[in-house]
Amino acid sequence: MAVSKSSLSAGEIIRAALTESEEVASRARKVYPVVEDTAELPYIVYRRASLEKGLVKNQRGNDTVTIEIQCYTADYTEGVELAEAVRDALDGVQIEHEGLIMRACDLADSAEDWIADAYVQSLVFNCKM
Repeated sequence: MAVSKSSLSAGEIIRAALTESEEVASRARKVYPVVEDTAELPYIVYRRASLEKGLVKNQRGNDTVTIEIQCYTADYTEGVELAEAVRDALDGVQIEHEGLIMRACDLADSAEDWIADAYVQSLVFNCKM
């Protein structure tokens, strides 16, 4: 018997949106959930950072899920371009994927860093599920 999916499965929609984007796919080799220690640059990692439960009487409401996405690249400009492609694929969009519905997705924050010999562009999205 299949388990019904909820906002806990938001990563599936994010991964689908990123892998189906031609701009993202042309700039990143892979898209991984949570963490990846052995990937070849450039690549993307995403994770569900938090969930705010929406309350509706006796049933699930519209949850807000915070998704963090990190773009790892060898070159700074390449990283900014990949982050722009990720933003274009997610910011302000509505997506349905295998029964999951993301009603809204908005960029909430961003930062950049240098970690383990890679430039990292971090993006934070608030997604209404």
